[in-house]
Amino acid sequence: MGDPNDLDAAAAAFATLRPRLFGIAYRMMSSASEAEDLVQDTWLRWQAYDRGTVSDPGAFLATTITRLAINALQSARVRRETYIGPWLPEPVDTTADPYLGAERGEALSFAVLMLLEKLNPTERAAYVLREAFAYPYPQISDILSITEVSARQLVSRAKKHLAEERRTPVADADQQRLLKAFVTAARDGDLAKLEQLLAADVISFSDGGGKVRQVSKFPVLGVDRVAKFHKAFASHFWTGVDVSYTRVNDQPAALLSNGGTVFGVLVLNIVADGIDRVMWVMNPAKITAIPSLP
Repeated sequence: MGDPNDLDAAAAAFATLRPRLFGIAYRMMSSASEAEDLVQDTWLRWQAYDRGTVSDPGAFLATTITRLAINALQSARVRRETYIGPWLPEPVDTTADPYLGAERGEALSFAVLMLLEKLNPTERAAYVLREAFAYPYPQISDILSITEVSARQLVSRAKKHLAEERRTPVADADQQRLLKAFVTAARDGDLAKLEQLLAADVISFSDGGGKVRQVSKFPVLGVDRVAKFHKAFASHFWTGVDVSYTRVNDQPAALLSNGGTVFGVLVLNIVADGIDRVMWVMNPAKITAIPSLP
């Protein structure tokens, strides 16, 4: 393995593990930019550490970034309480999935990330480590400095909490089809078609972070209100807008652009009885991780 304190060797080891570290941090923070900051902080600690004392770099780095994420999430929640309007996760481009590095796609979709916001940071960490990365319980207990029994309880409690609110999405092909149908209906201001596509308990979230004038500062609830909301801005919102389709967070998404510049991302959560979440990410600071259109 060579000298563990050699900086080139340290960088090589870190580069190999970086995708997983980003994957853990993103699922903890629901923000690509904040996850990148945590990865950078982890690298600085790894760079400065006496690496000759580390027998398992993967375990050391996973522990470091998880604990940093727990601390960061506590302060992030304070900021989110003062966020202007609805808060949504920051989308990440998963067309090639070069960074997320999970063995499973769990805890990546918008709907699940929003549910994870309701867990406390330690519960969230335990759930992410177990369900997204299949860490064994003894290692989770080491990472979180708790007993193995407590680790199992945290994961069980988190899964139960999510199961109470989580609804099974439809197949991927149906998601793509209904996303395109929704965009067409919204663009046309077709009230009847919108009502047909929406689930009874639908909620529409528009995340502009106070930086986009057209965005609603409150969630819109129910078929009638959500359909009328989208019909109301159809005549002016869609003028000059190009729509392309991609994948963010491993689910179908629509990219909205004007003059070749992406200014919004639309993601839907679609279940058996229709679209139950409409999520517009319009805050310019949140779409920097989405590549520009060719």
